Amino acid sequence: MRIGIDVMGGDHAPEAVVQGVMLAYGELAKGSRMVLFGDKEKTLAIMAQAGFDAAQVDIVHTTQTIEMGDHPAKTFQQKPDSSIAVGFRTLAKKEIDGFASAGSTGAMLVGAMYTVKPVEGVVRPCIPTFIPQTNGKLALLVDAGLNADCKPEMLYQFAMLGSIYAKNMLGIDAPRVALLCNGEEDEKGNMLTLAAHGLMKNSRDFSFVGNIEGNKIYFGTIADVIVCDGFVGNIVLKQAEAMYMIAHAQGVKNEFFDRFNYELYGGTPVIGVNSTVVIGHGHSSTQAIKVMILQTESLIKAQLAEKFKLALNNNANA
Repeated sequence: MRIGIDVMGGDHAPEAVVQGVMLAYGELAKGSRMVLFGDKEKTLAIMAQAGFDAAQVDIVHTTQTIEMGDHPAKTFQQKPDSSIAVGFRTLAKKEIDGFASAGSTGAMLVGAMYTVKPVEGVVRPCIPTFIPQTNGKLALLVDAGLNADCKPEMLYQFAMLGSIYAKNMLGIDAPRVALLCNGEEDEKGNMLTLAAHGLMKNSRDFSFVGNIEGNKIYFGTIADVIVCDGFVGNIVLKQAEAMYMIAHAQGVKNEFFDRFNYELYGGTPVIGVNSTVVIGHGHSSTQAIKVMILQTESLIKAQLAEKFKLALNNNANA
């Protein structure tokens, strides 16, 4: 297994990324090898300072970096030797099995959409995020920010993809799927959620349990997968991050609130594309990078892209 990592991605790159690589090295499974994309000289210098044997990884030298403020689509073409662009070309050629970066989210999405491409039948890929539950478990929120404007059939497909992800990565046999709404009653919602509810209500593709309100998404009593458009999902995600930041700033020591720390989860995969693509937090620390790499390894092992293809094929033939 070959895991591609963008060394130049993130606010603290390349130092935090290379240090995360060195931390992850000792925890990877036998047979897993990291392939680093970025400035080779800087990478080797950081490794040498730490006394790490650079022969334990592969380094692909790149001369350009896509910055956070760059226009994603234009820059992907204008900087063909950037760490992200070269990483995606290598992924598309199947010379690596997955690619992870804490760099430009927009550029990562452009690469996922136009280089490895969506699984046939997927209208739009999406990104899930874990939502800690008071019962100690995790729920999945999807979409967490990729698709700000959605159609009802897109939310239906998010439910399918999220259900497959929850089953394979959270070990839930029959994930309960709920639609995030401003009321639990079937008739509540805006035009999007009302239409999506109608599609989901009698679905055989997943176990739909109805609407869920925002004040119940952390209790684990209603749903394992919570579906919404990316505009709403990203607001929920940022609000959850704020809960941890406030608790931490005020010196609150609480096991539940500590589980909102993004460093515990590493990154978020783009689901519904033909390979494993993981996007890390832009502020990722060394610890977060390590977790992102280990998460990428787990996703590759799970072969989710193949499971998505199978589910969508069965759906098309039903």
